[in-house]
Amino acid sequence: MGVFTFVCRKSGGEWEAKQHKGELEGSAASTYDLERQLVSAAYAKDPCGGVQSSFTMVSPDSAVCQVIIGAAAAGPAVASAGGAAASGGAAAEAPKAEEKKKEEEKEESEDDLGFSLFD
Repeated sequence: MGVFTFVCRKSGGEWEAKQHKGELEGSAASTYDLERQLVSAAYAKDPCGGVQSSFTMVSPDSAVCQVIIGAAAAGPAVASAGGAAASGGAAAEAPKAEEKKKEEEKEESEDDLGFSLFD
């Protein structure tokens, strides 16, 4: 798993980024283009899995961009999607069963009061 953190600053009309404790750099006219460029640069350096990125403004002229490659969050999401497909639709029936159980619990709790609103 690789974590790449970039310090970004706006100089004139151009955004520039330098990696914190590294040699990767980038520049672009907009924050969106800069983030895309930094993700591409980080992935080229460490292409080992899923990619997560965040771009957080600190002030109008500065920001922090973080790119995480090979994040643990990507693994379970893929595994759970595969498990649902292999179950033959049982995963789709689980929410219905939970709903029914909640309705039964609700009915039981109304009976505990000794009266019903609809009697």
